[in-house]
Amino acid sequence: MHRLLLACALFLGTAWASDVLDLTDDNFESVSAQHALLLVEFYAPWCGHCKKLAPEYDSAAARLKGTLSLAKVDCTSNSATCNKFGVSGYPTLKIFRDGAESGSYDGPRTADGIVSTLKKQAGPPSVDLRSGEEFEKFIADKDPSVIGFFRDSYGPTHSEFLKAANSLRENYRFGHTDQDDLVNKYDSNGEGVVIFRPPRLTNKFEDATVSFPAHEKITSNKIKTFIQEHIFGLCPHMTEDNREQIQGKDLLVAYFDVDYDKNAKGSNYWRNRVMMVAKKFADAGKTTLNYAVADRKTFGHEVSELGLDASAGDLPVVGIKNSKGEKFVMQEEFTRDGKALERFLQDFFDGKLKRYLKSEPIPENNDGPVKVVVAENFDELVNDESKDVLIEFYAPWCGHCKNLEPKYKELGEKLAEDPNIVIAKMDATANDVPSSYEVRGFPTIFFSPAGSKSAPKKYEGGREVSDFGARLGEKHHQPIAAGHVAPPGERPSCTPPDAQRERTRGGGELGHIHELLGHIHELLGHIHLLGHISMNWGKSMSWGISHELGGVSMSWGQYP
Repeated sequence: MHRLLLACALFLGTAWASDVLDLTDDNFESVSAQHALLLVEFYAPWCGHCKKLAPEYDSAAARLKGTLSLAKVDCTSNSATCNKFGVSGYPTLKIFRDGAESGSYDGPRTADGIVSTLKKQAGPPSVDLRSGEEFEKFIADKDPSVIGFFRDSYGPTHSEFLKAANSLRENYRFGHTDQDDLVNKYDSNGEGVVIFRPPRLTNKFEDATVSFPAHEKITSNKIKTFIQEHIFGLCPHMTEDNREQIQGKDLLVAYFDVDYDKNAKGSNYWRNRVMMVAKKFADAGKTTLNYAVADRKTFGHEVSELGLDASAGDLPVVGIKNSKGEKFVMQEEFTRDGKALERFLQDFFDGKLKRYLKSEPIPENNDGPVKVVVAENFDELVNDESKDVLIEFYAPWCGHCKNLEPKYKELGEKLAEDPNIVIAKMDATANDVPSSYEVRGFPTIFFSPAGSKSAPKKYEGGREVSDFGARLGEKHHQPIAAGHVAPPGERPSCTPPDAQRERTRGGGELGHIHELLGHIHELLGHIHLLGHISMNWGKSMSWGISHELGGVSMSWGQYP
């Protein structure tokens, strides 16, 4: 029996060996500095999505072994490293180059996708274009191209260009050439940087190319600034790939059926009408607002967030979201002459528009121990300067929120007689959350102290009634009971990936399906080890699961 147990232990140790590097607070800097390119996963052992990623991540590491490396950091025991890199949810994936953070990994989270993305990242930051044919093919892409023209391929200016390209390679396409005919055609000074906008977005309202100012010295920082200011032009086509570079500032988006592969002419028809109006305001000095067009189906969740119907009609629907998170919706029907859009923009710049709030109805009866907050009564209940407010942001489908509910209600009952404290909750999937409350997972709890409503504090304590009571007691010097501050591992949260979060917005049956999937993935994480123990028994069970569009599939197969 002992021999059998020892053999099993040795077998399991071999079968479960991983090619993923384990990094800690002690060795992160030294180990990461040894790798020209390193993908790092920041995770927590209790995280269901991390468990789902694990077999894909392990497989990618095995396939890339000897060429590129993957690593992971357990944030529950290496908080210094995770805090240093701003990790606030799990799993978080980041790319490092020679020990320095290069950017977030935004690619696919399958083994195939990880391998493909990292192979591209491992190549040179800029493509050497050796002929006119290569050059023309490169700039014909659907995305913008940044081209450096240099007579001297080894000069300092070329080095500055490559430095900028390396810094921005995750977001933009770079190429360079020293071919005389191309240098002479696009830069008379013998060196320069030019942005080429996609041919399919060519229009009469702006130039197809933008050149780095000839009188300025070319440095990597100036190149980066130049690119970020000009790369997208007056009105880009926003996609899932470039949305992070476009959003985050004052932005107007026209949503319609955008399809440049099947209907470029129709897509440009409506885009040109947006550009016509945008150009008019830009020429008048109104340059604080940015513009984009986006496919109404791809960004259906955003259309819904504006209270609009993504499936209604063929005309564009328009909304503005500013850097504060405030939203403004064009109520008038879009017109082909652009006049309706022009009136909407004029009202926006004149400050006449009323912001749009996504909100559930204000409850008729709100006398329970936990006050129900919606967007329309947020100011009244939470921003009351005379009261301390503890507010939970939850999702109806979140299992951790449901586990917290009885404890949170008990806390409300214990404090019901205190007129200075409010215990509240808000469905963050059905109501707009103020920008000062950053909600990335559920439940997220904030303490909004009396007299300081502009600076709410994220609650990081334990989730027992005594823990909440101790935190609130610090303010009133009357703790209900002694509490403790729980480490991250004791504060589980539901943090769905973006796509899942969009599909489960608003809860409902689909939300319950995704919650069930989360539990299934967690269970699969526990039984994954069993799949490796074939012991030459022939047939084994192999499980596969996917939840694209809420679908579940399971399969039986031969274990190799």
